[in-house]
Amino acid sequence: MKRHTILIVESDSNVSGSLAGFLDSSSYEVATVADAQSALAYVRRSGLPSIALIASQPPAMSGFALASDLKAKADLPVIFLLSADDVDGAAEGLKKYADDFLVKPLDLRELQLRLQLVLSRVPVIDYDGEPVIIVDKNLSIDFAHNRIEVAGNVLGLTPTESILLYVLLRHAPRVVNNRALLSRVWSADYANEDTLRVHMHRLRRKLEFDSHHPHYIRTERGVGYRFTQRPPRDGAEDSN
Repeated sequence: MKRHTILIVESDSNVSGSLAGFLDSSSYEVATVADAQSALAYVRRSGLPSIALIASQPPAMSGFALASDLKAKADLPVIFLLSADDVDGAAEGLKKYADDFLVKPLDLRELQLRLQLVLSRVPVIDYDGEPVIIVDKNLSIDFAHNRIEVAGNVLGLTPTESILLYVLLRHAPRVVNNRALLSRVWSADYANEDTLRVHMHRLRRKLEFDSHHPHYIRTERGVGYRFTQRPPRDGAEDSN
């Protein structure tokens, strides 16, 4: 099974090197970058990691901006690595963008445990790191650039559409209930099932040949939505 990929965003090369060495020995694939711009370049080049560890300096805004960009591409877990002085001023940002956070100096064993806990909440799939996910001969998905290719036509996705599609694909072919989709995609309290329905309709218009008779995203009435198939592995054709 492919190992989880961890993207470390840390300007101090000594710290990032120490973290990378420890996590590599713990059976993770590790990539390190020094800043937000380099992190986004990595994603464009290599695809999405399984999780991002983002170190921020006061007032932690650059780290939150990066987390916002990453979460706009997909349902990507983020753990922040903060100094003790950062925590109080960063409370709102942590609530909005963080799946967890740790205070420096880091206890590496605690970091390992937090990683395991956060990743355990995300279904294990082995195409997270691929720049382009080929679903079948008619559909490929490029989360790094928020776009899909349907029967040779390239279409852009909004950040919300990208996250919806990513969450559904992670769980495919199982149903994702409406409440779970709302909690993963929208942090604001105003979002409801009508909001979800509108965005799902817009996504289907891009994704499906006939949005009224969908092939990829099916509605389980009163429950939620499901993506009907998992991408084949190693370039094999889908048998269905």
